[in-house]
Amino acid sequence: MPSDERRLAPRRTPRQVRAELTRERILSAAAHVFAEYGYAAGTTNRIAEHARVSIGSLYQYFPNKDAILAKLLVRHIDRGGWTGAEELDLTPGSLKETVLALVRDAIDHHRDDPQLLRMMIEEAPVSSELIEAMDRHGKARVEQIRDVLARHPDVRVEDLDMAAELVVGTVEMNTHKLMASPHPLQIERLEKELTAMITRYLRGSGDR
Repeated sequence: MPSDERRLAPRRTPRQVRAELTRERILSAAAHVFAEYGYAAGTTNRIAEHARVSIGSLYQYFPNKDAILAKLLVRHIDRGGWTGAEELDLTPGSLKETVLALVRDAIDHHRDDPQLLRMMIEEAPVSSELIEAMDRHGKARVEQIRDVLARHPDVRVEDLDMAAELVVGTVEMNTHKLMASPHPLQIERLEKELTAMITRYLRGSGDR
């Protein structure tokens, strides 16, 4: 394993419920500390104190705060599935509402702590686990969106594979960029304009 990978790799993989709870407590504490103090001042000592574990216990799970931040980003990515996709109303005339549900799901996933989101994007080191998580989430998200597009009667684009890729990329990129901005747009404006843009595209050339 290259030295950079060793630096970012968690030291201990929890195999018992108690150990898993401890690791999750450390990660939750780190999210709070990074948001409150910033990444530079968000030391492992502060994280351990907030998690109510010893610094030695923290180091049993993570070698440094870079590894903690990298794991936070992986966890953020892995929680990004569209949970309401199976409950959509796919009747004719409902395309705008379908797209709105997709956009709102992405916004809700990123709105809890924009400062922490910005920190994860700007500061988190790239690890093999992160790359794998991004690839895994990206493929699952595209497949999920393609399935919805294929079943919706209002969708008129010809290339569903490319359409799914474009929709996912557009929603993810703009949501990350605007929600993590130091001066984010009003969420209602982001929601409205992103929904309108994607809906017009999916309806096809006849409605442009």
